[in-house]
Amino acid sequence: QVQVAESGGGLVQPGGSLQLTCRASGSILSMSTWGWYRQAAGKQRELVAYGTNSGARNYSESVKGRFSISKDHTRHAHYLQMESLKPEDTADYYCSAGIMNSNFVFANYWGQGTRVTVSS
Repeated sequence: QVQVAESGGGLVQPGGSLQLTCRASGSILSMSTWGWYRQAAGKQRELVAYGTNSGARNYSESVKGRFSISKDHTRHAHYLQMESLKPEDTADYYCSAGIMNSNFVFANYWGQGTRVTVSS
């Protein structure tokens, strides 16, 4: 069984930085895609950043130049480094991971979410 979990959310002042971590555990053969999404109160979930093993990196326009997605290939983990945070970045952040398990079944897994609050 594969599980994915986020960590690293919290309260930060405007202009501050925060790093979110997403770790996958279980019978994992490979993680080929990974991403971060967020959902603010009263709004739909939106893509924040996305990466693939082929080297693609995509960011929403609202975070481009401020956020950076990366992956630790040895630990089945990926990260979202957030800089110059703004109040409008406040949301619940969810990680996703495209994982092939030990039965050679590929699926996209989601974490439960971690809250980021940007406020003075």
